[in-house]
Order: sequence, then C-alpha cells, then structure tokens
Amino acid sequence: MNESIQRTATAGSQPSPAGAEAVVCNSPDASICHRMQPMKQMLTSEGCSGGCQLEALASENKMPACLLSDQQHTVIHLDGVCRVALMVTPQASGSAVDQAWEAISTIRVILKQQSVPMTVTMQTVFVRSAEEIPAFAKLFAAYFGDCVPATSFIVQPPCGGQALAIEAWALGGDDVKVQFPLPDVVTIDYHNLRWIYLGGICPLAGVSGAFDETTSVFEQLVTRLGRVNATFKDVPRVWLYQGNITDPEQGIERYRELNRSRTDFFDQLQAEGRMTVSDQGHVVYPASTGIGMTGGGLTLSGMALQTDRKDVRLISLENPQQTSAFEYAKSFSVKSPKFARAMAVMIGEYATIWVSGTASILDSESVHLDDIEKQTEQTIDNIEQLISPTNCERHGLSGVGAELSDLAKVRVYVKRPEDFEKCRAVCERRFGALPTIYAFADVCRPELLVEIEGVAFAKIK
Repeated sequence: MNESIQRTATAGSQPSPAGAEAVVCNSPDASICHRMQPMKQMLTSEGCSGGCQLEALASENKMPACLLSDQQHTVIHLDGVCRVALMVTPQASGSAVDQAWEAISTIRVILKQQSVPMTVTMQTVFVRSAEEIPAFAKLFAAYFGDCVPATSFIVQPPCGGQALAIEAWALGGDDVKVQFPLPDVVTIDYHNLRWIYLGGICPLAGVSGAFDETTSVFEQLVTRLGRVNATFKDVPRVWLYQGNITDPEQGIERYRELNRSRTDFFDQLQAEGRMTVSDQGHVVYPASTGIGMTGGGLTLSGMALQTDRKDVRLISLENPQQTSAFEYAKSFSVKSPKFARAMAVMIGEYATIWVSGTASILDSESVHLDDIEKQTEQTIDNIEQLISPTNCERHGLSGVGAELSDLAKVRVYVKRPEDFEKCRAVCERRFGALPTIYAFADVCRPELLVEIEGVAFAKIK
C-alpha cells in the first residue's frame, strides 16, 4: 500500500521529519526538502539555479530558499489518492484583496507542484472584518468559476494582523471524481467512498436568537444532505462558529442556548431513527468545534462519509482525563454539549482522527486559570492523550492511534491578543513545524484562553 506524508513549513521554522516517494532520508533531523522531488519544490524570488543547495543549507540549520515564505502544507498519499492540507496566511501588507490574491496564488503554486491534478474541495476563510467578505467571495467566484469549494467565511481575525487566512483541503488522483451539485456543497467519490463537504450554512433570513439560529442551521444541514442523497447519520464532523458566544441573551449565555437547541434537534432525529447508535446502544455524536466569532450570528460547516465497504469503521473517542461533554452537569449548561471529543475513521489499513475543539479542561473543570502557557500545554496534553494508542485501545481499537507528529494540521484559537506569542511558542515547541493557523476568538467558557483542533493520519499496526 502506497503511503507518504510530507510537511512543508513556513520559512524560519524548523521542519519536522516526513516521508516522500523519491528520496529516502533516515536522519530524524533532516530538512524536509531532502525528501521532496525537484518538481515539488516551491520557488521564491531567490530561486534555485541548477537545484537546491540542500546539504549546505541543512548543515547551517536554515530553511531551503525553495520554500515559499508564507505557506504551510501537508501532503498525504494514501492508496493512489493525494490529499493536501493547506494553511495559508499572506503577508500583512497591501489591500485585503491583494492579500486574498496572494493566498490564492500560493495555493495554486502548491497544488501545481503535485504529481496529479488537484481540486480544492473545502476551505475555511478566517477574516478580520465581515465587511471584506463580499470582495473575497467575488474573487473566489472569479478564480474557481463553477468549481467553488465548500466555503465558510468566519470572522476570526488572524493573529498576525492579516486581512485573511485560508485553511483548504484539496484532493486528486486517477480515480477521484469531484462534483459541485449545490453552492457550498461538494462531493468526492473514489474507491467506493463518497465524501460530502458542506460549508457556509447560516440561519435563514429573519431568524434571530441563539436557540432558533442553531435549529435553523442544523435543519439546513439536513436539507442539503438530503439533496445529495445523504443523511445526518453520515456526518462524523461539524463546526459551529457562534457570534458573541459567551454573551448573555435574555439572561442566558448564547452558547448554553446553542447546546439546548442542538440537544433538542438531536433528540428529535433520534426519535425518528436518524441518529447513529453504537453496538452498546449509545447515540453517537459527531466530533465538533463550538467556537466564538466576532459579531453576532452563527455559521455551520460539516462533512459526511458514505460507503458500504466492510473495512471502514467510524468510532467516537473520549478522553479518560475529561468528562464526556454530553455528560456535563447542568451547572455548565441546562442541556449538555452533544459532541464527541474526536472521531476515528478507519479505512483499510489507515486511520484518520478528527480532533474536536479541545481546551484546558480536566474532568469537567477549567484548569490553569489566567495562565496562557499552562492552558496551552494542558490543551496539547489532552489532544496527545485523546489520539494515543492507549486511548484508542480503551475504545476497542487495537493497533490504532497517533502521536502529535501524526497531525496533518491544527487550528489554534486564541482569546486575547496579548497571549498570542506565548501561545505560539508553546505550540511550536510541542508540535514542531506543523501547518497551523492562529486566529483570535472567544472560547466557550470565559475563563478559557485557548482552544485547539486538528486532524491526524496514522497507519493501523
């Protein structure tokens, strides 16, 4: 079975080891560019005449000049399908549209370097201002034409002061078929798997209030799934971006109203037989991120997977050091948050683990109050424990599990601007040169200063 994972990191970072198809390098300290085929090198204005000076640059502990200075991406090759996770943050200069063009151009260069034609299927665009979204949307429409990926615009300012940052997923391969049946709905078919990406779902016009907004976006999610012959049972992962998440609304915190609405909606689906139930008789909730954004409103995005393959399994994961969110006491929310800490998707000999938004919580209590460094450490500890082989074994998944080095990318949501640099320092030390986007956002509890989510790929042993 063909497998390789490559990471390319922003210039100035120390890259972490990664596999490639052309050159084998056993040194754990080698630069990632040692493992990239020449056709996959990213040329900057410095260029490379006659090839890279790899050995000299590596010995000087510098990043090769052939890497773009403002992009991070991971390339995953599994069973003849190429996946690229892109985390692109432009330079904080020029107009908002100029920065958007720079980001799109960077994505185009990266994808052109791959060995097969690539299609962007889903993107989350983190913006500093809602007023700039129409210009970005117009630009994407002009660039992508009839093939606009499932797109969510989220008002979470990039921590570096840029107008936007883009997280995008792209796929390619001889057997990959990508279709765009509806606006912000994309389907991908290959190897008897059908993935569905959905983005940018907002409450219908005239709907207001956290409870009704939540009901509206979930109803639309189910409707859009139905239009492409899918159901909510097929959904392993959702994202909820809620404006003013911790603000009171008629005396009740908006996030608590979101939880009450989500619970009622899932209860109704369950009563109608439209929720997945485990072999133990428990309702299986999707992995989820519930995070704040500037302003009001609510935006939902999600993904679904359909297959009749016998070697595909989806198992939700919980962290033994944390109370399951759906079992939180009423003191945290009248109706508890209904989501899994992570979702493990086993396909053949490989596992993909989608990690929900994770924060500095032990049992059900927030810990390390007002200490961004300790909260960041605890959050990463929680992720490490969650995806570990030991924890997967607890869930009946023998040979399944991942380490922090298996993460393909992460998002880091930082509450306070003054905490950004300290938070980033901890993340870079713990994660290494991992493709990352940092954005400012309120977390679901006022005392929580950081939240992190990600996705890991690992071989089943």
